[in-house]
Amino acid sequence: MTQTAAALSTDAQSQIVEALNQSVAETAVTTMLAQNFHWNVTGMAFGPLHDLFQKIYEDHFIAQDDLAERVKALQGHAEGMLAGMLERSKVREHDGKATDQEMIKVMVAAQETLAATLAGCGELAAGHGDTLTEDLCIARGQIHEKFAWMLRAHIS
Repeated sequence: MTQTAAALSTDAQSQIVEALNQSVAETAVTTMLAQNFHWNVTGMAFGPLHDLFQKIYEDHFIAQDDLAERVKALQGHAEGMLAGMLERSKVREHDGKATDQEMIKVMVAAQETLAATLAGCGELAAGHGDTLTEDLCIARGQIHEKFAWMLRAHIS
């Protein structure tokens, strides 16, 4: 049965909020990772990678807000501390000192991690009848899979 945010049980809201905050954390870390690579990429593919990394971090910045606003719609607390996000995230920071090919591989792994986290969040939401969160997670997961595909196309 489809439920609105207000109709979900407190337990369901809490579980979904936790999964969404995981998604926010990983999106935030990946946003900074993409911006770091945007700043530091060099090599023959500088132009297209510089642009692609920018496209990724700009998309992810907006996504953080969409996910956090869904947390608030579920009457949760959107975790906004960077230290907490870094601790929670399965995506790790990178110092940006890498070849373009290494950057791509790190970013592909981050995109795949985000897609998997969002798929799990979507499944959890679906199990509670929260189709709005499920739809948000599906849409975001598709975007991350597309970015992973676009990045893999640059691997030589």
